[in-house]
Amino acid sequence: MRISELSKLTGASVRSLRYYEQKGLIATERGENGYRNFNRMTVDRVKTIQFYLSLGFTTEQIEGFLNCVMKHPEAMCDDLLPIYEERLQQINKQMEMLELIQANLKDRIIYIQQDRNGGEQQAPAAAAPRMDDNPAIH
Repeated sequence: MRISELSKLTGASVRSLRYYEQKGLIATERGENGYRNFNRMTVDRVKTIQFYLSLGFTTEQIEGFLNCVMKHPEAMCDDLLPIYEERLQQINKQMEMLELIQANLKDRIIYIQQDRNGGEQQAPAAAAPRMDDNPAIH
């Protein structure tokens, strides 16, 4: 299949697919006409790449995952455990920060609504959390 068809089947842009090819994440053969020809397995591989990208992994990390899976398709690769654990910690920190921001926004909304309704005003409980002061992101 040509790159445009692969793009339609996966939702990845042609530019992204060329980048994945350049990085060695997907393989292709060139026809006599110079066009890239991808096989059906590439669709699943691109979807796997997109999944890992959505989790926040880099293309370098994804390359390692894919190489590990190719060598040991029957089992999870032990090499991935520390990478998964680190990413989980990062996500947990992001969630803590988002919860602080959410609470702050709720306070501000209540404050503005009370002001609009002429109700008794009480200043928001806290100012917007500063990223450099927040232990949740360190």
